[in-house]
Amino acid sequence: MTDIGEAADRGTAAGDAGTGPGAFASPADVERRLAGVRYLADEAIATTVYLAQALGKPLLVEGPAGVGKTELAKAVAAATGAELIRLQCYEGLDEARALYEFNYKKQLLAIQAAPSDRAWQETHDDIFSEEFLLERPLLAAIRRTDPTVLLIDEADKADVEVEGMLLEVLSDFQVTIPELGTVAAVRRPFVVITSNAARELSEALKRRCLYLHLGYPAPERERDIVLAQVPGIEAELAEQLVRTVGTLRDLEIKKAPSIAETVDWARTLLALGLDELDEAAVARTLGVVLKHVSDQERAAGELGLRS
Repeated sequence: MTDIGEAADRGTAAGDAGTGPGAFASPADVERRLAGVRYLADEAIATTVYLAQALGKPLLVEGPAGVGKTELAKAVAAATGAELIRLQCYEGLDEARALYEFNYKKQLLAIQAAPSDRAWQETHDDIFSEEFLLERPLLAAIRRTDPTVLLIDEADKADVEVEGMLLEVLSDFQVTIPELGTVAAVRRPFVVITSNAARELSEALKRRCLYLHLGYPAPERERDIVLAQVPGIEAELAEQLVRTVGTLRDLEIKKAPSIAETVDWARTLLALGLDELDEAAVARTLGVVLKHVSDQERAAGELGLRS
C-alpha cells in the first residue's frame, strides 16, 4: 500500500479542526481575532464559527451575493494562520475537478515507454500510483497535515450530483480512490460552504453542517465595516455612503448593492479625492454599485440625479 494507505491507517481522530495553536478559544476570541484581520463579526457569526470549530462540523453560510460569505472563510484562514483551499462550484463541476484525476497524458507516455515484454499488470500498477495522481481541492484539503480552511464556494451553482460526492467527504472526512485505497484526514480542515440560495441544498448535506444566514447588515455595522476596510475615509462620508446604499437597496432593482460594492464605492470616492457624497458625486460614480443600466436609470429617477 502506498503512503495514501498509511495516511488511512493513522485514522481521522488525530488532530481535528477544534485543536491546535491557531484554534479559537471562545466566541469572544473569534470576534476579536476576525476584527484583527478587518472582518467585523457580530455575536451570531462569532458563536457559529466557534461552534463549527469546536464540534468539527462544516459551516454552511447562506445569503445574498456580496454579504461577506466568502470573506468570512478568508478571514478565518487569516486569523488562524491556516491555508485557504477553495473549490469554486459551477454547473458541470465533476469529480475530476473537485476530488482528483490521473494525469492521462503522463500515463500514456509511460505505457508507450514500457518495455514490450513487461507484464501489463506491472505497467497498470505503476501508472495508477501516487506519481500520476493530480490533487484537486477536496483531496488536497483532506491530505494536508497543517491547519486548513476548505472553502466550497457557491455550492448552489453545482449540479445536485455534486452534493452526493460531498457527503462522503463531509461525513467521514475521507476519500476513496479505487486504485489506491482510502485517504482519511489526519487533520480535519475547517470547512465553509457558501450558498446564494439559487437552489435549495439537500437536507442530507444540511444535516452535516451548522447553519449561518448572512443578510445585509444594519447601517451602523456597515459603516463600521467601511471604516475598517477603507483606511483614511472620514466617518461622516462613510455614513453618507451607507445611507445612500440603503436607499438604493430599497428600490425595485435587479441587483442590490453588496457590502463589497459599498466598500468599493468608498475607495472610489477616496481615489477621486471626494469628501462628500453629493448629487454630482453619486452621478459620476453610480456605476461602481449598480451594474445594470435599468438599475441606474431607476436610481437616477428616484434620487433626482441629472443626466
